[in-house]
Amino acid sequence: MPKHQIIIKKVSEHGSHHGGAWKVAYADFVTAMMALFIVLWLMNSSKQVQDAVGGYFKDPSGTSTQAGSSMRGAGVNLDLRKEDMNQIKEALQRQIESLPDFEKLKKHIDITITEDGLRIELTEDENGTFFESGNAMPSASGRELLIALAQEVGKLPNHVSIEGHTDSRPYSGGLSGYSNWELSVDRANAARKIMQSSGLESQQVSQVRGFADQRPRVKENPDDASNRRISLIVEYVGTTPREDLAEKSAGGGKSEDAKTVKGKR
Repeated sequence: MPKHQIIIKKVSEHGSHHGGAWKVAYADFVTAMMALFIVLWLMNSSKQVQDAVGGYFKDPSGTSTQAGSSMRGAGVNLDLRKEDMNQIKEALQRQIESLPDFEKLKKHIDITITEDGLRIELTEDENGTFFESGNAMPSASGRELLIALAQEVGKLPNHVSIEGHTDSRPYSGGLSGYSNWELSVDRANAARKIMQSSGLESQQVSQVRGFADQRPRVKENPDDASNRRISLIVEYVGTTPREDLAEKSAGGGKSEDAKTVKGKR
């Protein structure tokens, strides 16, 4: 009877000592590459985005005052500072251009970036554009524009100052004791009321002031109609209100400028 041959095949153990270590190494490599790409992205991002991301990692709970400590959806809650004013200006211009009477009003709307913030000037003509002559209440066009501005500025964290100005012609409205001082303050305050009822938060309003004819737009012609105007100043985030600065510079007392421009509330 023939003998059966038994063949025993050895299974090579080559590679068994590696196990799954390569997976760990590969995962570390992918993580390192992702971190590199994030760093490269941040290096090319604006300072606001860098501060926002840094603030979030410093305080993920969102309880600090760092920019970016509060994050909503896919966007970042940025402080709107000097370098952001161009974006605010463009957004306001788009809002204004959507008004039905824009073509008629555009030459009376001037938006400029100044050392105080974004200044929006609503100037008058001889017949009255946003306010009728001698009247403290806005016209229909003035009211419509103030509402449009309030809806856009109300989305921002910035404070807003509202100023009233007149030309040098004496007030002739017939009210005893009423002058350009009262008229300038009343117009600024009327603008504040409309804006606060249309989207501007009450805590955003830092000052309401009347200058009468003391700060003409056209200095060489104090009687020029464009000296009659309402000025809205969207202030830089983080700035100290002017009256606080005046108190500090005077050692606790208000400066002469602060006294004269305060007007009546």
